Amino acid sequence: MATRARRKRMMAEINVVPYIDVMLVLLIIFMVTTPLLTQGVSVSLPKAAAEPLPEAQKEPILISIDQAGRMYVNLGDQRESPVSESALGAAVKTVLTRNPAVPVLIKADEKVPYGRVIQVMVLLQKLGASKVGFVTDPSTLPAGDKSARVWLTSDAQVLVCV
Repeated sequence: MATRARRKRMMAEINVVPYIDVMLVLLIIFMVTTPLLTQGVSVSLPKAAAEPLPEAQKEPILISIDQAGRMYVNLGDQRESPVSESALGAAVKTVLTRNPAVPVLIKADEKVPYGRVIQVMVLLQKLGASKVGFVTDPSTLPAGDKSARVWLTSDAQVLVCV
């Protein structure tokens, strides 16, 4: 009878150490893989001290031009594939007919010839793009130095003041 009275009670605690181990492993996996997920085309952007776009604006049309002069557009399902001028024109025209106020940004590699960028801007102007801008890396100018600024006029002209 004495053995029945000494029975062990059931343990009602959950051991959370294995769950913590799994969560730490998952955290490390996500920390390692997140930087590997890149979007868009690898482009070396020129530096400029331009004001960034306000956050409240709509998603712009982004046209990327790589070092070889190939064009990419962030519309449709082939964002990673180069597009021809006619395909670019058709995609941009479709969006601009629905919403003519959508801004268009050109993200060109700094080694792309100036004439190639102008060709794309002329194409955009013919399609009716009223807001065209350039994507640049933030400049390394000291704070308060306003030696170069970029403005965009309403008729799709870009003014660079040095």
